[in-house]
Amino acid sequence: MSLAFPNRISLLGILLLATAALLPAAKNLEVISIDVEGGQATLFVAPGGDSMLVDTGWAGHNRRDANRILAAAKSAGVKKIDYLVTTHYHADHVGGVPQLNEKIPIRNFVDHGDSVESGKDANVLFNAYKAFRDKGNHIQVKPGDTIPVKGLDVKVLSSAGELIASPLAGAGQPNPECAAFQKHDADATENAQSVGFLVTFGDFRMIDLGDLTWNKEYDLVCPINKIGPVDVFLVSHHGIDASNSPQLVHALAPRVAIMNNGPRKGGAPDTWQLIHDSPGLQDLWQLHFAIAGGKEHNSSDTLIANVDEICEGKWLKLVAHSDGSFTVTNSRNKYEKAYPPR
Repeated sequence: MSLAFPNRISLLGILLLATAALLPAAKNLEVISIDVEGGQATLFVAPGGDSMLVDTGWAGHNRRDANRILAAAKSAGVKKIDYLVTTHYHADHVGGVPQLNEKIPIRNFVDHGDSVESGKDANVLFNAYKAFRDKGNHIQVKPGDTIPVKGLDVKVLSSAGELIASPLAGAGQPNPECAAFQKHDADATENAQSVGFLVTFGDFRMIDLGDLTWNKEYDLVCPINKIGPVDVFLVSHHGIDASNSPQLVHALAPRVAIMNNGPRKGGAPDTWQLIHDSPGLQDLWQLHFAIAGGKEHNSSDTLIANVDEICEGKWLKLVAHSDGSFTVTNSRNKYEKAYPPR
Protein backbone atom coordinates (compact mmCIF):
# COMPACT_ATOMS: atom_id res chain seq x y z
CA MET A 1 0.00 0.00 0.00
CA SER A 2 1.32 3.46 -0.88
CA LEU A 3 2.13 5.83 2.04
CA ALA A 4 2.58 8.89 -0.16
CA PHE A 5 -0.86 10.40 0.53
CA PRO A 6 -0.69 10.14 4.34
CA ASN A 7 2.84 11.52 4.24
CA ARG A 8 1.62 14.53 2.26
CA ILE A 9 -1.09 15.15 4.89
CA SER A 10 1.47 14.94 7.69
CA LEU A 11 3.79 17.33 5.87
CA LEU A 12 0.93 19.76 5.27
CA GLY A 13 0.05 19.66 8.97
CA ILE A 14 3.63 20.41 9.96
CA LEU A 15 3.77 23.34 7.53
CA LEU A 16 0.51 24.77 8.88
CA LEU A 17 1.75 24.53 12.46
CA ALA A 18 5.05 26.15 11.53
CA THR A 19 3.26 28.97 9.72
CA ALA A 20 0.99 29.56 12.71
CA ALA A 21 4.00 29.75 15.00
CA LEU A 22 5.49 32.50 12.84
CA LEU A 23 2.36 34.65 12.90
CA PRO A 24 2.43 37.56 15.38
CA ALA A 25 0.42 37.10 18.55
CA ALA A 26 -2.83 39.00 18.88
CA LYS A 27 -2.13 42.60 19.86
CA ASN A 28 -3.87 43.42 23.12
CA LEU A 29 -3.73 46.02 25.87
CA GLU A 30 -2.31 44.83 29.19
CA VAL A 31 -2.96 46.66 32.46
CA ILE A 32 -1.30 45.55 35.69
CA SER A 33 -2.59 46.97 38.97
CA ILE A 34 0.46 46.70 41.22
CA ASP A 35 0.13 46.44 44.99
CA VAL A 36 1.92 49.36 46.66
CA GLU A 37 0.03 49.05 49.93
CA GLY A 38 -2.58 51.77 49.53
CA GLY A 39 -0.82 53.92 46.94
CA GLN A 40 -1.04 53.71 43.18
CA ALA A 41 1.13 52.06 40.55
CA THR A 42 -0.70 50.98 37.41
CA LEU A 43 1.19 49.79 34.34
CA PHE A 44 -0.40 50.05 30.89
CA VAL A 45 1.32 48.19 28.05
CA ALA A 46 0.00 49.13 24.61
CA PRO A 47 -0.37 46.60 21.77
CA GLY A 48 2.83 47.83 20.12
CA GLY A 49 4.84 47.69 23.33
CA ASP A 50 4.74 51.31 24.49
CA SER A 51 4.41 51.54 28.26
CA MET A 52 2.66 54.04 30.52
CA LEU A 53 3.12 53.80 34.28
CA VAL A 54 0.68 55.74 36.42
CA ASP A 55 2.32 56.70 39.73
CA THR A 56 5.10 54.93 41.60
CA GLY A 57 3.85 54.24 45.11
CA TRP A 58 5.84 55.03 48.22
CA ALA A 59 9.53 55.61 48.91
CA GLY A 60 11.43 53.57 51.49
CA HIS A 61 10.37 50.13 52.71
CA ASN A 62 13.66 48.72 51.39
CA ARG A 63 12.67 49.71 47.81
CA ARG A 64 9.56 47.54 48.09
CA ASP A 65 7.39 49.46 45.62
CA ALA A 66 10.12 50.02 43.04
CA ASN A 67 10.89 46.30 43.14
CA ARG A 68 7.23 45.37 42.72
CA ILE A 69 6.86 47.72 39.76
CA LEU A 70 10.01 46.32 38.18
CA ALA A 71 8.74 42.76 38.61
CA ALA A 72 5.46 43.68 36.90
CA ALA A 73 7.33 45.41 34.08
CA LYS A 74 9.54 42.37 33.52
CA SER A 75 6.50 40.09 33.44
CA ALA A 76 5.10 42.22 30.60
CA GLY A 77 8.39 42.43 28.70
CA VAL A 78 8.80 46.14 29.50
CA LYS A 79 12.40 47.36 29.62
CA LYS A 80 11.71 51.09 29.86
CA ILE A 81 8.87 53.36 30.94
CA ASP A 82 7.86 55.44 27.93
CA TYR A 83 5.46 57.66 29.90
CA LEU A 84 5.41 58.09 33.66
CA VAL A 85 2.16 59.83 34.59
CA THR A 86 2.27 61.34 38.06
CA THR A 87 -1.33 62.09 38.96
CA HIS A 88 -0.40 64.34 41.90
CA TYR A 89 2.34 64.94 44.44
CA HIS A 90 1.44 62.88 47.48
CA ALA A 91 3.84 60.36 48.98
CA ASP A 92 1.77 57.32 47.98
CA HIS A 93 1.78 58.37 44.32
CA VAL A 94 5.11 60.10 43.63
CA GLY A 95 7.35 58.92 46.46
CA GLY A 96 8.79 55.98 44.57
CA VAL A 97 10.20 57.91 41.59
CA PRO A 98 13.85 58.17 42.76
CA GLN A 99 14.07 54.47 43.61
CA LEU A 100 12.31 53.36 40.43
CA ASN A 101 14.56 55.55 38.29
CA GLU A 102 17.54 53.55 39.60
CA LYS A 103 16.05 50.35 38.19
CA ILE A 104 14.47 51.20 34.84
CA PRO A 105 14.80 54.10 32.36
CA ILE A 106 11.98 56.67 32.30
CA ARG A 107 11.66 58.60 29.02
CA ASN A 108 8.80 61.07 29.56
CA PHE A 109 7.51 62.63 32.78
CA VAL A 110 3.82 63.60 32.55
CA ASP A 111 2.17 65.70 35.27
CA HIS A 112 -0.07 68.69 36.00
CA GLY A 113 2.73 71.18 36.67
CA ASP A 114 4.09 72.33 40.02
CA SER A 115 2.69 71.30 43.38
CA VAL A 116 0.05 73.50 45.01
CA GLU A 117 1.09 72.38 48.48
CA SER A 118 3.85 73.98 50.54
CA GLY A 119 5.69 73.17 53.72
CA LYS A 120 8.85 71.19 54.37
CA ASP A 121 7.50 67.70 53.65
CA ALA A 122 5.62 68.75 50.52
CA ASN A 123 8.63 70.62 49.17
CA VAL A 124 11.02 67.73 49.80
CA LEU A 125 8.65 65.32 48.06
CA PHE A 126 8.09 67.51 45.00
CA ASN A 127 11.74 68.53 44.65
CA ALA A 128 12.88 64.90 44.77
CA TYR A 129 10.56 64.16 41.84
CA LYS A 130 11.45 67.37 39.99
CA ALA A 131 15.17 66.54 40.09
CA PHE A 132 14.51 63.50 37.90
CA ARG A 133 11.85 65.21 35.79
CA ASP A 134 14.31 67.95 34.87
CA LYS A 135 16.72 65.35 33.46
CA GLY A 136 14.07 63.82 31.20
CA ASN A 137 11.38 65.06 28.85
CA HIS A 138 8.65 66.89 30.76
CA ILE A 139 5.07 66.94 29.44
CA GLN A 140 2.67 69.17 31.37
CA VAL A 141 -0.87 68.21 30.37
CA LYS A 142 -4.15 70.04 30.47
CA PRO A 143 -7.71 68.75 30.05
CA GLY A 144 -8.39 67.71 26.47
CA ASP A 145 -4.77 66.78 25.77
CA THR A 146 -3.79 63.34 24.56
CA ILE A 147 -0.87 61.43 26.06
CA PRO A 148 0.76 60.01 22.90
CA VAL A 149 0.99 56.32 23.77
CA LYS A 150 1.16 54.46 20.44
CA GLY A 151 -1.83 52.21 19.89
CA LEU A 152 -4.01 53.82 22.56
CA ASP A 153 -6.13 56.93 22.88
CA VAL A 154 -5.29 58.41 26.29
CA LYS A 155 -7.47 61.48 26.79
CA VAL A 156 -6.77 63.79 29.72
CA LEU A 157 -9.99 64.65 31.58
CA SER A 158 -8.62 66.56 34.56
CA SER A 159 -5.39 68.32 35.44
CA ALA A 160 -4.29 71.13 37.76
CA GLY A 161 -7.81 71.56 39.07
CA GLU A 162 -9.29 72.05 35.60
CA LEU A 163 -11.65 69.71 33.74
CA ILE A 164 -12.71 69.06 30.17
CA ALA A 165 -15.21 71.71 29.09
CA SER A 166 -17.07 69.66 26.47
CA PRO A 167 -18.37 66.10 26.51
CA LEU A 168 -16.43 63.34 24.81
CA ALA A 169 -17.79 61.87 21.58
CA GLY A 170 -20.99 59.98 22.29
CA ALA A 171 -21.39 61.48 25.77
CA GLY A 172 -23.28 64.57 26.95
CA GLN A 173 -26.53 63.06 28.20
CA PRO A 174 -28.24 64.68 31.22
CA ASN A 175 -27.39 63.04 34.54
CA PRO A 176 -30.61 62.55 36.54
CA GLU A 177 -28.71 62.06 39.81
CA CYS A 178 -27.20 65.54 39.87
CA ALA A 179 -30.14 67.05 41.75
CA ALA A 180 -29.31 64.89 44.78
CA PHE A 181 -25.63 65.90 44.89
CA GLN A 182 -24.34 67.02 48.28
CA LYS A 183 -21.37 69.31 47.96
CA HIS A 184 -18.26 68.82 50.10
CA ASP A 185 -15.94 71.51 51.42
CA ALA A 186 -13.53 72.82 48.82
CA ASP A 187 -10.34 70.75 48.51
CA ALA A 188 -7.16 72.83 48.36
CA THR A 189 -4.83 69.81 48.33
CA GLU A 190 -3.00 68.04 45.54
CA ASN A 191 -5.83 65.49 45.32
CA ALA A 192 -8.03 67.98 43.49
CA GLN A 193 -5.18 68.66 41.06
CA SER A 194 -5.04 65.02 39.94
CA VAL A 195 -4.35 64.14 36.33
CA GLY A 196 -7.29 61.94 35.33
CA PHE A 197 -7.67 60.24 31.97
CA LEU A 198 -9.68 57.84 29.84
CA VAL A 199 -7.88 55.06 27.96
CA THR A 200 -9.64 53.85 24.82
CA PHE A 201 -8.49 50.80 22.87
CA GLY A 202 -10.95 50.02 20.10
CA ASP A 203 -14.27 49.50 21.88
CA PHE A 204 -12.64 49.11 25.30
CA ARG A 205 -12.71 52.05 27.75
CA MET A 206 -10.99 52.36 31.13
CA ILE A 207 -10.89 55.41 33.40
CA ASP A 208 -8.39 56.48 36.07
CA LEU A 209 -8.97 59.78 37.88
CA GLY A 210 -6.16 59.46 40.43
CA ASP A 211 -7.34 60.92 43.74
CA LEU A 212 -9.69 63.46 42.18
CA THR A 213 -12.13 64.55 44.86
CA TRP A 214 -15.90 64.82 45.24
CA ASN A 215 -16.66 68.34 43.95
CA LYS A 216 -14.42 67.94 40.89
CA GLU A 217 -16.16 64.67 40.07
CA TYR A 218 -19.46 66.56 40.01
CA ASP A 219 -18.20 68.95 37.36
CA LEU A 220 -17.21 66.01 35.13
CA VAL A 221 -20.64 64.39 35.14
CA CYS A 222 -23.11 67.16 36.05
CA PRO A 223 -25.40 68.56 34.82
CA ILE A 224 -24.46 66.43 31.82
CA ASN A 225 -22.29 63.32 31.76
CA LYS A 226 -19.20 64.41 29.83
CA ILE A 227 -17.56 60.97 29.92
CA GLY A 228 -20.15 58.28 29.21
CA PRO A 229 -20.05 54.61 30.20
CA VAL A 230 -16.79 52.75 30.72
CA ASP A 231 -15.87 49.10 30.87
CA VAL A 232 -13.45 49.41 33.77
CA PHE A 233 -13.28 51.97 36.57
CA LEU A 234 -10.03 52.19 38.50
CA VAL A 235 -11.68 53.23 41.74
CA SER A 236 -10.67 56.77 42.68
CA HIS A 237 -8.62 57.58 45.76
CA HIS A 238 -8.19 53.93 46.81
CA GLY A 239 -11.88 53.72 47.66
CA ILE A 240 -11.87 56.60 50.15
CA ASP A 241 -15.19 58.40 50.62
CA ALA A 242 -13.73 61.83 49.82
CA SER A 243 -14.14 60.65 46.22
CA ASN A 244 -16.41 58.22 44.36
CA SER A 245 -19.67 60.15 44.52
CA PRO A 246 -22.85 58.36 43.40
CA GLN A 247 -23.13 60.88 40.58
CA LEU A 248 -19.75 59.84 39.17
CA VAL A 249 -19.95 56.09 39.75
CA HIS A 250 -23.43 55.73 38.28
CA ALA A 251 -22.61 58.00 35.32
CA LEU A 252 -19.63 55.80 34.45
CA ALA A 253 -21.75 52.63 34.73
CA PRO A 254 -18.66 50.39 34.86
CA ARG A 255 -18.89 46.66 34.22
CA VAL A 256 -15.84 46.05 36.39
CA ALA A 257 -14.16 48.10 39.10
CA ILE A 258 -10.60 47.64 40.37
CA MET A 259 -9.77 49.10 43.78
CA ASN A 260 -6.11 49.83 44.60
CA ASN A 261 -6.63 49.90 48.35
CA GLY A 262 -4.36 48.76 51.15
CA PRO A 263 -5.31 46.64 54.15
CA ARG A 264 -5.80 49.72 56.32
CA LYS A 265 -6.15 52.45 53.71
CA GLY A 266 -9.08 52.95 51.38
CA GLY A 267 -11.84 50.46 50.82
CA ALA A 268 -14.25 52.53 52.94
CA PRO A 269 -17.37 50.43 53.65
CA ASP A 270 -19.83 53.01 52.29
CA THR A 271 -17.77 53.51 49.14
CA TRP A 272 -17.36 49.78 48.65
CA GLN A 273 -21.12 49.30 48.95
CA LEU A 274 -21.89 52.14 46.53
CA ILE A 275 -19.61 50.70 43.86
CA HIS A 276 -20.70 47.12 44.53
CA ASP A 277 -24.35 48.10 44.06
CA SER A 278 -23.74 50.27 40.99
CA PRO A 279 -26.19 49.29 38.21
CA GLY A 280 -24.50 47.06 35.67
CA LEU A 281 -21.45 46.25 37.78
CA GLN A 282 -20.43 42.63 37.41
CA ASP A 283 -17.40 42.48 39.70
CA LEU A 284 -15.35 44.58 42.11
CA TRP A 285 -11.73 43.41 42.24
CA GLN A 286 -9.45 44.54 45.08
CA LEU A 287 -5.70 44.65 45.64
CA HIS A 288 -6.23 44.04 49.36
CA PHE A 289 -8.80 42.80 51.81
CA ALA A 290 -9.89 46.00 53.58
CA ILE A 291 -9.78 45.26 57.29
CA ALA A 292 -12.27 47.98 58.21
CA GLY A 293 -14.87 46.49 55.88
CA GLY A 294 -15.00 43.01 57.33
CA LYS A 295 -16.53 40.21 55.29
CA GLU A 296 -19.64 42.32 54.63
CA HIS A 297 -17.78 45.03 52.70
CA ASN A 298 -15.14 43.10 50.80
CA SER A 299 -15.39 41.03 47.66
CA SER A 300 -14.91 37.28 47.80
CA ASP A 301 -11.32 36.18 48.38
CA THR A 302 -11.25 34.95 44.78
CA LEU A 303 -11.28 38.57 43.55
CA ILE A 304 -8.75 39.93 46.07
CA ALA A 305 -5.06 39.88 45.18
CA ASN A 306 -3.82 40.01 48.77
CA VAL A 307 -6.03 38.64 51.54
CA ASP A 308 -3.48 38.94 54.37
CA GLU A 309 -2.17 42.21 55.77
CA ILE A 310 1.42 40.98 55.55
CA CYS A 311 1.63 39.87 51.95
CA GLU A 312 3.81 39.25 48.92
CA GLY A 313 2.37 42.12 46.87
CA LYS A 314 0.40 40.15 44.31
CA TRP A 315 -1.13 42.07 41.41
CA LEU A 316 -4.23 42.04 39.23
CA LYS A 317 -3.72 41.82 35.47
CA LEU A 318 -6.23 42.92 32.86
CA VAL A 319 -5.93 42.01 29.18
CA ALA A 320 -8.24 43.97 26.88
CA HIS A 321 -9.13 43.28 23.25
CA SER A 322 -10.15 45.85 20.68
CA ASP A 323 -13.68 44.43 20.45
CA GLY A 324 -14.27 45.55 24.06
CA SER A 325 -13.86 42.13 25.65
CA PHE A 326 -11.32 41.64 28.42
CA THR A 327 -10.10 39.29 31.12
CA VAL A 328 -8.90 39.94 34.67
CA THR A 329 -6.47 37.57 36.39
CA ASN A 330 -5.57 37.38 40.07
CA SER A 331 -1.84 36.60 40.30
CA ARG A 332 -2.24 35.12 43.79
CA ASN A 333 -4.61 32.27 42.93
CA LYS A 334 -4.44 32.38 39.09
CA TYR A 335 -8.21 32.88 38.96
CA GLU A 336 -9.22 34.43 35.63
CA LYS A 337 -12.56 35.78 34.53
CA ALA A 338 -13.53 36.80 31.00
CA TYR A 339 -15.92 39.63 30.18
CA PRO A 340 -17.48 39.67 26.69
CA PRO A 341 -18.02 42.82 24.62
CA ARG A 342 -20.97 45.00 25.60
